[in-house]
Amino acid sequence: MNVIVVGCGRMGAELAFHLSQRKHNVVIVDTDLASFARLSPDFLGRTLEGDALSQDVLRRAGIETADALVAATESDTINMVIGHVAKEYFHVPNVVARNYSPEFLGLYETFNLQVVSATGWAAQRMEELLYHSEIKTIFSAGNGEVEIYEISIPELWGGKKVSDLIVPGIVPVALSRAGRAVLPEPDQVLQVLDVVHVSGTMDGIEALRTKINSLKKEA
Repeated sequence: MNVIVVGCGRMGAELAFHLSQRKHNVVIVDTDLASFARLSPDFLGRTLEGDALSQDVLRRAGIETADALVAATESDTINMVIGHVAKEYFHVPNVVARNYSPEFLGLYETFNLQVVSATGWAAQRMEELLYHSEIKTIFSAGNGEVEIYEISIPELWGGKKVSDLIVPGIVPVALSRAGRAVLPEPDQVLQVLDVVHVSGTMDGIEALRTKINSLKKEA
């Protein structure tokens, strides 16, 4: 895969390194030559000093044959413009932009860009880690609007059914028992030490935590 990473800050440098280690053809672009010092000595890609707002620089980076472009500078305006140009003018199949300040997130949606809001995602992840250990996040989609959670069935939930886990914003997707996973049926009886994976929103998982906690109080 031919990938262009625009912005050699901490995030861009780390991403470019990992992509190059996976044998992708990576070009990382930045206006500041000194920024390339952030790259690992084991980086296998190519560096290009220049302003990615210039179409000439983008062409020298190989945008006309790029499979993907990541706009990862610390400027939301630059990321939006570069992402828009890559997608609409050069028709790059996969464009991802970094959202630096949450207040600009709506503008990315206006440009119809795939966006990663590290600040928003990290804050939500930290909030989740403050909650109870029975429910753990294992995968986050988008900017954390929907996530996959792993639930270790506690003793108080032994004998209940999968349908008891269903609250608004929660969809069971897998049940693992003794090393085997199945698609859960609503009437399937849960056992202690079962591991259930659910897809859910933040509100949905909070409702499920409340439901689990209510049983603890009743016990």
